[in-house]
Amino acid sequence: MKPQKVIITGATAGIGEATAHHFAALGCDLVLTGRRGERLMLLKTLLEEKYNITVITLAFDVRNRDEVVAAFKQLPDSWHKVDVLVNNAGLALDLSPLNKGDYKDWDQMIDTNVKGLLYVSEAIMPWMIEQQKGHIINVGSTAGLEVYPGGNVYCASKHAVNAISKAMRIDLLKHGIKVTQVRPGLTETEFSMVRFKGDKERANKVYQGYQALQPQDIADIIGYVATLPDHVNVNDIEVTPKVQANAYILNK
Repeated sequence: MKPQKVIITGATAGIGEATAHHFAALGCDLVLTGRRGERLMLLKTLLEEKYNITVITLAFDVRNRDEVVAAFKQLPDSWHKVDVLVNNAGLALDLSPLNKGDYKDWDQMIDTNVKGLLYVSEAIMPWMIEQQKGHIINVGSTAGLEVYPGGNVYCASKHAVNAISKAMRIDLLKHGIKVTQVRPGLTETEFSMVRFKGDKERANKVYQGYQALQPQDIADIIGYVATLPDHVNVNDIEVTPKVQANAYILNK
């Protein structure tokens, strides 16, 4: 079952960008959101020219509910018939123990990973409820079930995504809306560059000595669960590179 209209948050890089390419290749029209407007416009041009689809870009910060509400109000009524929402926007900051953590990092992780997901979902769920169908795919993490050293607040935020995903499944069940959580392990994206605040050498070491997952690997899984028959719902799926057993055990 191929979706017609897909919304993807955090689409300017990594998993979000790869997911945009995946759905574009299927012929889906897209709404792509992110904080970096120039990157969104470059991606829009590329996808429209390559796949002959329609791409709408919305530049905003998911942490700001007013921006989220205003952005989605811009969409034409035809876009209220959205088939898939991919809640991908998220980040990690630092690896300090809690007693040495920075509350500004805590706020940004919680506001992005938890509240941002809620704000975007709040905007889109009424449209899906009205049509009694749709699919929400939340990008969680292996850190959503386990805690690793230095992960503290990031892990807590992804534990919240895990709980919210389960709650969505329950609360939206009567409306015919699917909910899936996809929980990647170590994936080679800008994730570590963001976590280590631009320290490229430290970020690169995270992915040295083994084959990490690539953004396209996760995009393929998101695309797979989104195109299953209507009666099939994948509730939760965890994927890691072959060398990773769980959130903190890695063989490299």
